[in-house]
Amino acid sequence: MTDLNIEQARFNMIEQQVRPWDVLDQRVLDVMAATPRERFVPEQYRNVAFADVEIPINDGETMLPPRMDGRILQALDLKPTDRVLEIGTGAGYLTACLAHMAGEVVSVDINEDLSRTAQRRLAGLELENVTCRVGDAANGWAEDGAFDAIAVTGALPVLPEAMKHQLNVGGRLFAVVGEAPAMQALLVTRVGAQDWSAEVLFETVLPVLRHAARPQPFVF
Repeated sequence: MTDLNIEQARFNMIEQQVRPWDVLDQRVLDVMAATPRERFVPEQYRNVAFADVEIPINDGETMLPPRMDGRILQALDLKPTDRVLEIGTGAGYLTACLAHMAGEVVSVDINEDLSRTAQRRLAGLELENVTCRVGDAANGWAEDGAFDAIAVTGALPVLPEAMKHQLNVGGRLFAVVGEAPAMQALLVTRVGAQDWSAEVLFETVLPVLRHAARPQPFVF
């Protein structure tokens, strides 16, 4: 792609995919327009960097489509002082968007190669408020304390209680919960020391996080 074609494709991504999927927060649209998605896509898929597809990145993993990135960012309603946990770094594009909108981001991925590649890409954008970790966070990530927002980039058959407890009071958690074909995007908010509210945002289907807990089988 030429620079002109890239900018046109980026504009089309925002106006034809992200905005029509009810992403109307101008801060989110501006951040997605300013973050170079093409730098986070493997070279062989660069020509579809802005397409409405899940792009393969490594070991069977894929990038979220842009419209899903937009909905996650909008749902979390990030503030410049927020401390954010991202579970599933992937290619690092959503990580970069989170870093532009929040004060600090801790991003965890179970795949060391993906994490290392994402770190290089993020460093290339001089984003100094991101810490990338390698580990299994499918059932929570206690190592880095509490957060104001948590973004889970793969589906969870059930939402672990440990994740909810990692939110500060007032904190928000975005997760896609359930099993295909009946998955729901949820926004969970911690409203008190032992109280949470949950809002169903939309229905979708995402690949399940590796090692995510499964529902207990029903026993008569």
